[in-house]
Amino acid sequence: MTDDTLEERFTFRLSRMNVFIALGTLAIVLIFLTSFLIAFTPLREYIPGYTNVGLTMKLYNLQLRTDSIERALVAKDKFMSNLSDIINGKDLTDDKSIPGDTLKQYGNIKIKRSPEDSLLRLEIENQNKYNLHKIETIENTSQKKASIGGVLFFTPLKGVITNMFNPTQKHFGVDIVSKQNEAIKVVLDGTVIISNWTLETGYVIAVQHSRSIVSIYKHNSAILKKVGDYVRAGEPIAIVGETGELITGPHLHFELWSDGNPVDPNEYITF
Repeated sequence: MTDDTLEERFTFRLSRMNVFIALGTLAIVLIFLTSFLIAFTPLREYIPGYTNVGLTMKLYNLQLRTDSIERALVAKDKFMSNLSDIINGKDLTDDKSIPGDTLKQYGNIKIKRSPEDSLLRLEIENQNKYNLHKIETIENTSQKKASIGGVLFFTPLKGVITNMFNPTQKHFGVDIVSKQNEAIKVVLDGTVIISNWTLETGYVIAVQHSRSIVSIYKHNSAILKKVGDYVRAGEPIAIVGETGELITGPHLHFELWSDGNPVDPNEYITF
């Protein structure tokens, strides 16, 4: 009420129901605001399990720039060394030069493949070919499962499996649907052996692991590693996408191979 005239301005009545409704509304608003901040602001980076995709790309670009700067510094050091030799009257040495005797000695050599060498190469190449159309026996399957049964795999991507492993239909992996721009993580420590783009499967990256295990990740929107890079289990290597002709939407086609044979990833990894 007004202090001078004691006129009533407004009134309100407290009860258990009113207090409960007010506190409940306030709690819901606070939960909504907290969820909004976590989902759509950089605060999500401080929560375990979330990966900053932009930061990973920046680190990759910085690594490339660092390599370029290192090569430039080596070239400048070589230039300064040659300039110092010129000032001091020393002879310059060219690391790429070839002695004249070498050119005279090996210049007329002609490389010719013998028939025996061609037959040996053909035999070795035929031995190492993989037959993807072969139907495995129960004995081979049990031996293969035993070889990787004790391996602890890191989940490459959390999501929903929309297409299961089916070798009879030439589908040697599983399709995992997840959120857009989610980071794909490598399942084990290993070395990148494939990092390129194909017309059918888009951006593809494959990693060679120990115990003759190979993991393959297809239809990515971006690749974060190059051939020869050593990666640790759980490290981001690609971004979910929908590249390539054999695609029906953003997802990851994940394959797991053991001793040159495809295995069902759903039996060893929880997605």
